Formats: sequence, C-alpha cells, structure tokens
Amino acid sequence: MRKTIGTVLGAVGVSALLSTTALADDIRLGALATLEGPFAQSGLDGLRGVELALEKYNYTVAGKKITLVKESSNAKPDVAVAKTRKLIEQDKADIVVGPLSGGEGIAVKEYAKSVPDKTFVNGTSGAQDTTLRDPAPNFYRFTLDGAQWQAGLGSYAYQNKGYRNIAVIGEDYSFPYAQVMGFQAEYCTLGGKIAQKNWVPVGTKDFTSVIAKLPDNVDAVYVLLGGADAVNFLTQYYQSGGTAPLIGSSVTVDQTVLSSKGPFRQKVVGMLAAGPVADSNEDPKWVEFVNAYKKKFPDGLQSPSLFAHGYYVSTLAVLQALEQVKGDLSNDQKTFQAALAKTEVTTNSPTGPIKLDQNRQAIADNFVTEVAQKPDGTYYSQIVKVAKAVDQTLGMDRAKFLSLGPASRDNPPCN
Repeated sequence: MRKTIGTVLGAVGVSALLSTTALADDIRLGALATLEGPFAQSGLDGLRGVELALEKYNYTVAGKKITLVKESSNAKPDVAVAKTRKLIEQDKADIVVGPLSGGEGIAVKEYAKSVPDKTFVNGTSGAQDTTLRDPAPNFYRFTLDGAQWQAGLGSYAYQNKGYRNIAVIGEDYSFPYAQVMGFQAEYCTLGGKIAQKNWVPVGTKDFTSVIAKLPDNVDAVYVLLGGADAVNFLTQYYQSGGTAPLIGSSVTVDQTVLSSKGPFRQKVVGMLAAGPVADSNEDPKWVEFVNAYKKKFPDGLQSPSLFAHGYYVSTLAVLQALEQVKGDLSNDQKTFQAALAKTEVTTNSPTGPIKLDQNRQAIADNFVTEVAQKPDGTYYSQIVKVAKAVDQTLGMDRAKFLSLGPASRDNPPCN
C-alpha cells in the first residue's frame, strides 16, 4: 500500500511538471482524489478511473493533447479547496475532476463560484448540497448523491428482509447524513423505525464503546462507514460477538473493503447494501469496463469500485463535451460549459444512461445488492434490485423535498 501511494504521489509531481511545460493548445485536466487517510484506497481507485477514461480517448480530443495533473487531498474540506486552488492557479488546470468525499464537494463547489471561467466536475463526493442548494453554475455532478445511492435499499430492507426496527452507526459528516435520508425516504415511509443513531469521527479506530451501546432488540444495524473505518468496525463487531444482521451504505462493502484482507469478510455474505455499481452486472458495457480495468491495473481491486466508476464516467462526460465543441475553451469556457450541461453519458456508460437535471446533477440507475462469494473465494456484490433513473428528489416534488431541509444527524426524522 505505501509503495502504491508513493508511486501515485510521485506521478503527481511528474504530471504537475508536465502541465507547466505543455503546449498552449493542450488542455490541462486536474484530478483531485484522497490519497491520504482512511479513504486512500478509494482515492487510488478514483484516479484509476480517470486514467481509463483518458486512455479510451488516447489522451487526445479534437487534435488537442490532454495533460493530466493529479493532486491529493485527505477528505478535509479546507485541504480539498487548497489543493483545488493549486490545480487552478499553479498547475493551470482548465478543468478539475474531483473531489472524492462529501464535505470536500461542498467546499470545492463554493470555491468554483470564484473562478467562473474554469469548469469543475465532481468525482464521487456525495453530499446533497453540493448541487441541491445554491449550486455553482460551473460545477457538474455526473454521479448520484448520497441519498440517491440508497434508492431501493429502504424498501428492500423493510419488504424483503422484514427489518422493522434498526440502529444506525455512521461517520459524522454530510455524506452519511445524505445516505440515511435516502434510506429513510423509503424505510420510514413504509413504517420502519430507527431505535438509535450513533455518529463517529472519520478515522475512528476503536469502535468497542459504540458497539457496546447498540440495542439488543433491533432487527439490523445500518452501517455508514467507508474504507479503513468500515474494515475496523466490521472486524470489531464480529470479534465482539455481534449477531444482528448488517445493512451497508454505498461504501461499507464496496470493493475497497471486500478486496481487503480479514476474517470479517466471511461474516458479511448476504449483507444488504446499495450504490451505483454492482460487481455481478452482466451488461456488456460493465463487463468491458471491468476487463479494461483489470488489464491496466492487475494490482488493483478485484473489481472496479464505485470510486473508479464515478471518476471514470465524470471524465468521460468531460471528454464527450470537449469533443462536441472541438476542444474550444474560449469565451471563458461558456460554450464548453453549455455543452457539458447537455451531455448524456450513454454509449460509454458501464451502468446505464446518465443525464443531468437543471442543477447539473445526475439522474441515473442505482443497484441494491447482497454480498456473495465466488468459488475462488473472492467476494462480490450481487444485484437483487435496480432502481431506474433516480432523480435528486427521489421522485418527490422538488419544493416538498427542499422543505424537508438539509440532511443532518437528526433531519429528517424517521416518520
């Protein structure tokens, strides 16, 4: 792991050097991902997605070379803004793809407003208010937000699994709040109850005290933890004798977790989750994406994570729009930005069509999955349900949805 991250960070320096010496006609694409902290594996896979998309176009659009400039954050909003500012002001990026984590996205969105002649395309940051409220005209998100990524999960947990009363444990920031909101929109409406919510800091290593607080009489525990946090919790939960079934967020049993080592993986077979990708997807475009990923990154994950997918489709959207305007970024990028707002990722999308709403937010399919194990011992996500063309207000009237207020620790209530 240390060697891999070191290699990527080394590439950051090389790419930055290249960007300052690139020809005037070149287009500079900045890529911001977390390469430090508990989400480092996620960031590495996100950058793999960027590279796969660029290779599909041979790093060239309309005769112009695309120069990739990589930069690392650590999931903290202020650091994400500082690194984005560096990409724009020092590395002279024309377009930035990223960031990865929820709070980062809101912060970068606000920074984007100060540089309207540059274009920002979300990586996988899933906070709702990156696009839902007070959006930046030059910020685009071709991935679903955290609430959308839970579409189909709440109803499946209630109707198919029979879970009527659950407890929640999640990281204490905007993305898990949005995920709970999306889950509750179905689960609580059907009559499901939430007995307890527990919020922990990102980077928590010892979960024993919060595990001890979990009620004994719940049908399941809904876990909203990612990366190293998820691995630590799952390991400690089963070591402590936890028996209640678990429901995962979009990142709890993603390939960044299932590809890691540890006996906890045997325990999560059958665990319910939901998100923008499913390993068992038989769509030929997904199979093609997986094969290209494995060929280029033999030391990568067992299958592309949602982070590889998110950065991949976001970069594809940029390239499609650049192709449409023949690489023209003149007039403060207004022509390019107008084309990007109308871009639909369909032909090259591994997971079905993606288009944007009036706030430049994705409408796309979402997958409800269960963890399964292959004969060779690897673990994967098996599709059990698909929620089609999920919009940001989850099918509700926009005014009514906005009246619920921003997702937070306790909002909306489960009723």
